[in-house]
Amino acid sequence: MTPTLTQARRRVAETDWAALATELDALGSAPTGRLLTPAECRDLAALYDKPELFRTTVDMARHRFGSGEYRYFTHELPGPVAALRAALYPRLLPIARDWAARLGRPAPWPDSLEEWLERCHAAGQDRSAQILLRYTEGDWNALHRDVFGELVFPLQVVVGLDEYGGDYTGGEFLMVEQRARAQSRGTATALRQGHGLVFTTRDRPVRTVRGWSAGGMRHGVSTVRSGHRRSLGLVFHDA
Repeated sequence: MTPTLTQARRRVAETDWAALATELDALGSAPTGRLLTPAECRDLAALYDKPELFRTTVDMARHRFGSGEYRYFTHELPGPVAALRAALYPRLLPIARDWAARLGRPAPWPDSLEEWLERCHAAGQDRSAQILLRYTEGDWNALHRDVFGELVFPLQVVVGLDEYGGDYTGGEFLMVEQRARAQSRGTATALRQGHGLVFTTRDRPVRTVRGWSAGGMRHGVSTVRSGHRRSLGLVFHDA
């Protein structure tokens, strides 16, 4: 059964968002509660084999992004993708605005996701950025940032569609923080099936002796040791 917007909102509300915001502040990423059932995960993963649902396919090795493949949905998003995106945006918005305030940056994001996407389109960013990613044994994703244009929402969500330790091993989600005048710090997170991981698009606020500064962060995926790893990427601006 495909989750409705009401069901998606109820599931999203079950996450402790205060605790998530605290962890996100500290590490640049933080897990949500369950957003999709195992059956819904399997149904979403199966959409990868329906090319009519996607605007383009990216071979990561060809572009030297790593190894693996992902596909960008068209704007005609499947029901669960649209529902989760709409349910998550108002939960992420206060965090985004708080980060912007601490960093002394503009916070151009309106209360409505629809209005924000209209602004993206008016600025020439009119391509869907929602993706399904597929990795098999030996695949990996190089450390990078996802910035698709001038208008950027600072947080994204990735949802695991396969069972870690069952369907695949390895393939942990990686985040590396570039620290000023110090060695980089990394974290690795195993995506739980049906659970999300909120992470920063490019940086997070870091307290310094002079106030707040932007701590640059990159993300990627470690080498998949066995099996197959599929995930859903939810981005809150268009490309």
